[in-house]
Amino acid sequence: MSKRLRSNDICADCSVSDPRWASINRGVLICDDCCSVHRSLGRHISQVRHLTHTPWPPSLLQMVQTLVSNGANSIWEHSLLDPTALSGKRKTSPQDKVHPNKAEFIRAKYSMLAFVHRLPCREEDSAAAKDLSKQLHSSVRTGNLETCLRLLSLGAQANFFHPEKENTSLHVASKGGQILQAELLAVYGADPGAPDASGKTPSDNARQAGHHELAERLVEIQYELTDRLAFFLCGRKPDHKNGQHFIIPQMADSSLDLSELAKAAKKKLQSLSNHLFEELAMDVYDEVDRRETDAVWLTTQNHSTLVTETTVIPFLPVNPEYSSTRNQGRQKLARFNAHEFATLVIDILSDAKRRQLGNPITSPKDNVEIVLKSVNNRHASESHDNDQPDYDSVASDEDTDQEPTAKANRAKSMDSDLSDGPITLQEYMEVKNALSASEAKIQQLMKVNSNLSDELRLMQKKLQTLQSENTTLRRQVTTNIYQVPSSSEYPGPSNPSSLKRRPSARGSRPMSMYETGSGQKPYLPIGDVTYPEDSIAGLQPFPEHIGRSAFVTSSSSLPSFPSTLSWSWDENTQRALIP
Repeated sequence: MSKRLRSNDICADCSVSDPRWASINRGVLICDDCCSVHRSLGRHISQVRHLTHTPWPPSLLQMVQTLVSNGANSIWEHSLLDPTALSGKRKTSPQDKVHPNKAEFIRAKYSMLAFVHRLPCREEDSAAAKDLSKQLHSSVRTGNLETCLRLLSLGAQANFFHPEKENTSLHVASKGGQILQAELLAVYGADPGAPDASGKTPSDNARQAGHHELAERLVEIQYELTDRLAFFLCGRKPDHKNGQHFIIPQMADSSLDLSELAKAAKKKLQSLSNHLFEELAMDVYDEVDRRETDAVWLTTQNHSTLVTETTVIPFLPVNPEYSSTRNQGRQKLARFNAHEFATLVIDILSDAKRRQLGNPITSPKDNVEIVLKSVNNRHASESHDNDQPDYDSVASDEDTDQEPTAKANRAKSMDSDLSDGPITLQEYMEVKNALSASEAKIQQLMKVNSNLSDELRLMQKKLQTLQSENTTLRRQVTTNIYQVPSSSEYPGPSNPSSLKRRPSARGSRPMSMYETGSGQKPYLPIGDVTYPEDSIAGLQPFPEHIGRSAFVTSSSSLPSFPSTLSWSWDENTQRALIP
């Protein structure tokens, strides 16, 4: 089946064209920006998957296509689409910013369910939940996925066991061959291995009804957790058709001597109850999903733009249904390096196989010391919940439940594994190569960001230079505006060369001033000018054709001028006359 959806599809949250991600449990398509917000909500709110860069089971992709085609988004935006509902809210547009506009809208839409037709029933309202579950039990007989999704959004239980029919909704869908309904129920937590009153599982019902494809798919769903963990390590899944249900990559070093702490951790892991082990396995599954989604995210982004911290989910988001201790343990999974996390995944797979088949694992090859802290956290939450401190939503950097000696032993053990433990399996080599390629990609992105930062600094320097030049030009323009006008701007003699020096009364003493050859009064600037006593500063500014020698070095030869002169203009001679 082709993974290409219709070209006219738009993002369900902001209406951007050609969305590349899907929220499986919401049945909508979303763009890159909105996907970054969905990922920060957690898988308990939205389970995102890329349409082309992530492997899809064909029936699961068809289920999402059907929900999108049938307008499943109207379930989550009912009050926004109803003209009679005055919610006071509006849907975000492509021009809105991711933070806070799109982020606030998406949280209100999917976390608080602020726009659904009816609020989901509360846990104490068992009668309403039971009624919705019975409606779901009847609706899965048909192919109307939108109706079933609406019931699930209002609080119908996917694992509800009908007391009269003595089976679950998944049994009904399997018997009727409704593979898309089975996919939807499984997404919302339906157990494909749950027996009915006669002991038959949903896959048994599908096989007896002749729906072999559905029966095989239900077996895959039953082993989805371990299959996903195995695929994360070695890139392949078990062959369930031939009875192979587990793939467990091994890190072989028979000479490795496990420390006492590691042996105690292995015993602690094997002694966990099925419920606590299931919680630990589910947390590891969520961490695998987070790491794989981050890898796809970095691969599909436009690397010409800076990768901001808002696009990266550093650790698993908080699930309010879990205790604070479990949430902290989930977040600390992000601190495990590739080697540590791969070892943890192998140990989870090994113990999951042992619990299902009943075969104990005694091989000392697998060092499960790194899961000791998570196991202790879960034991503490079960027996000493009241003694645990309140943790923030961000994972702490301090390992409060591990002694310094234990931390040193753990570090020593890890160093020994890294240096002395050769990897023999081809699958694990492929994983290491994939991790190396991912690290190289990250380094490339960091170089791109560094280059962009250098270019930004260069542009800032150029901007400062331009601003400096602009300031200089402004000063020059201002200087030119207030500069002394030329002689052509003042009325004066038509021929400046006709100016003569008046004979000096003291021989070689410099002339006191210039005056015209016709014996007229000295040439002065236009306007009322105030002259200080015994000074000729008031004679400035002089026209350009008068030289610097016009300044008098001695005031003894100057006539006595009043402090304020009045003058008149002679139209015949075109000169200013001073009485």
